[in-house]
Amino acid sequence: MSALDRRKWEWENATAGAIAGFATVAAMHPLDVVLNDGRLTNLPTYKNTAHAIFTITRLEGLRGLYAGFYPAVLGSTVSWGLYFFFYGRAKQRYSKNGTQKLSPGLHLASAAEAGALVSLCTNPIWVIKTRLQLETPLHQTRPYSGLYDALRTILKEEGWSALYRGIAPSLFLQVSHGAVQFMVYEELRKFVVEFKCKESNKNLGSDAKLLDSVDYAVLGASSKLAAILMTYPFQVIRARLQQRPNRDGIPRYMDSWHVVKETARFEGFRGFYKGITPSILKNLPAASITFVVYENVLNLLRLKRRND
Repeated sequence: MSALDRRKWEWENATAGAIAGFATVAAMHPLDVVLNDGRLTNLPTYKNTAHAIFTITRLEGLRGLYAGFYPAVLGSTVSWGLYFFFYGRAKQRYSKNGTQKLSPGLHLASAAEAGALVSLCTNPIWVIKTRLQLETPLHQTRPYSGLYDALRTILKEEGWSALYRGIAPSLFLQVSHGAVQFMVYEELRKFVVEFKCKESNKNLGSDAKLLDSVDYAVLGASSKLAAILMTYPFQVIRARLQQRPNRDGIPRYMDSWHVVKETARFEGFRGFYKGITPSILKNLPAASITFVVYENVLNLLRLKRRND
């Protein structure tokens, strides 16, 4: 592969990832609001996911289900675009520009590297998204009026460092979660391709010809489930760290270790998996959408490049 083709391939990955990120948020954002709803101290406890959606809609209207939508779209589009860009570059480097097959360990390393870089680039977006989602009419301080107001208020009241609150668990989450998900995805993909080749008793060509949207959906959901089960506590710690401070400006949690101690003390082990059911309900179909859109857009971009 020439240097020009490599650059085109990298940007194709980024473009397909960005489109996939946008499509995923547009389809799944209401469940994301329920998942990250940390308002149980102010509102009646939700009985289940359906009750949560109904209660938020009744109290706040449909807008409540799309709280934080703009930063979510921005964050997901940028994150997935960057993730696939960095992941593709790492795989190219580790495979010596595609001349060597990657082991599970190198897939793990590629995804971990991409996760760390994306986390450093996008943490401020996720802080703002989390803050906007946790806003309610009963909030103790003046609610944010939107994305720009949230950014301006955070900088004014808390400084630049507030945009990187939760960066430690975010790094752990992005690195470990992405590494597990993409390693499982790549290994399952390899298994399915080999199985289809053996079943037909011949090599049918590229993966694009062997796999269809159903395959991508199942692979995406399966790899996501493995990642959620292994890394969910990091997501709980990050979300709690990124909550808006009280009226007096003092955060509820001082650092990651404080979150761990308080959660273990008052909620036990189950506290670290609080909300995992809506997380699975939201993230498995979301992962399916992400990989179906990504793989199909990438195949279209590759076809266009070959035709050119």
